[in-house]
Amino acid sequence: MSRLKVILSGGGTGGHIFPAVAIANEIKSIVPDVEILFVGALGKMEMEKVPASGYKIIGLPIAGIQRKLTLANLKFPFLLLKSILKARSIVKEFKPNVVVGTGGYASGPLLRAATSMGIPALIQEQNSYAGVTNKWLSKKASKICVAYEGMEQFFPKEKIILTGNPVRQDIKDIEQKRGEGQKFFKLDSNKKTLLVVGGSLGAKGINEAMGEGLSQFAENDIQVIWQTGKVYIEKAKEQVKPFASKNIQAMDFISRMDLGYAVADVVVSRAGAGAVSELCIVKKPSILVPLLTAAEDHQTKNAMSLVNKNAAILIRDDETKTKLVKTAISLMNDTAKQQELSGNAGKLALLNSANIIAKEVLKLTNYKP
Repeated sequence: MSRLKVILSGGGTGGHIFPAVAIANEIKSIVPDVEILFVGALGKMEMEKVPASGYKIIGLPIAGIQRKLTLANLKFPFLLLKSILKARSIVKEFKPNVVVGTGGYASGPLLRAATSMGIPALIQEQNSYAGVTNKWLSKKASKICVAYEGMEQFFPKEKIILTGNPVRQDIKDIEQKRGEGQKFFKLDSNKKTLLVVGGSLGAKGINEAMGEGLSQFAENDIQVIWQTGKVYIEKAKEQVKPFASKNIQAMDFISRMDLGYAVADVVVSRAGAGAVSELCIVKKPSILVPLLTAAEDHQTKNAMSLVNKNAAILIRDDETKTKLVKTAISLMNDTAKQQELSGNAGKLALLNSANIIAKEVLKLTNYKP
C-alpha cells in the first residue's frame, strides 16, 4: 500500500493554526509514516508556528478582504486567482489522499482546488458562528467537524459531526499540577489566584481595567497572573511594581498555560473558540470578555454558549472599566458561585477531539490502521 498523504490548511490566527497542528499530531500518532504538508498564507503566523511544530509548510499569496474600502481590496481578486493556481499546483504535485481545512484565508483556495480534483475534504469549524471560508467550502466538503450544537444553520446537516475543538494535551489533569504551578509563578499556596489572559496579542479593554484596579486586588489579598500581550507589557510592568510583594505579576506571554490554569481559582479571558473549549475542559469559573471586532461577533456567540448554561459570566468589552475588577473580586470571594460555574462548564467539555477528528480524516481515505 502506498504511503498515506495529508494536506492541512488553516491560519491567520492561533485559533486556526493550533487545531490544525493538533489534528496533524493525532494523525501521525495513528499512522507514524504518514506524509503531512501544511498550506498557509504568506506573511501570517502559521509560516513560523507550523515549522516550529515540526511540519513543512508552503505559503499562498492570499490575504483577507478589509471591511472598509482600501487599495488592498483591489488586489484581492488577483491574489485569490494566483493562490488558486498555486494551490492546484501543490495538490497535483503532492497528490494527497485527503485534505483538512481549519479556517482562515489559505484553506479556501487549497480545499477548493482539492475538491475540484476529486480529493475528499474535511472541515473543522472552531466557532459557534461559522466563518466565511468554511461556509463557502461546506458544499464540497465530505465531512464537517464542529464544536457547538445547532450548526445546521450554516452547514448541511448530514455532513456535521459534533467533535469539539482540539486543545493542547498538557491542560488535561491539571489538578495534579497545582503545586508545580505555585512554584513556577512563585505564589503563596494559602491565597486565591486570578488568571487574566487577553490572547497572544493582548486585549486593550481588559488591560486598561486591570491596570487601574490592581490596588483593589491587593486590598482583597488576591494574587494575579496577568498576561498583557506585547503592546501593553512595559506599562503593565510599571503598574505592578508597587504590588510585587502581593504576588501581582504581569507578563506578555504565558509559556505554561497548563500551570496557569492549574493555579487559577478564576479566569478572565477573551472568548476565542480555543479558550472557551479549554475553560470547559479545565472546569474553571470564568469571566469572558468577547472581542467586539471579531468577525460576525463570533466571540460573543462563543461566550453565550457558556453563559446560557450558567457556565460563565459575560462582560462586554466596553463595560470592562466599570465592571471587570468589581465582578472579578466578587467571584473570587464567592466559592459557591465558583463551584456552580465550574460544574456547569465541565458538563460542556468535549474530550479527545483531535483523536476523533483524526479518525474521521482517515475514514475518508479508506486507510486501515
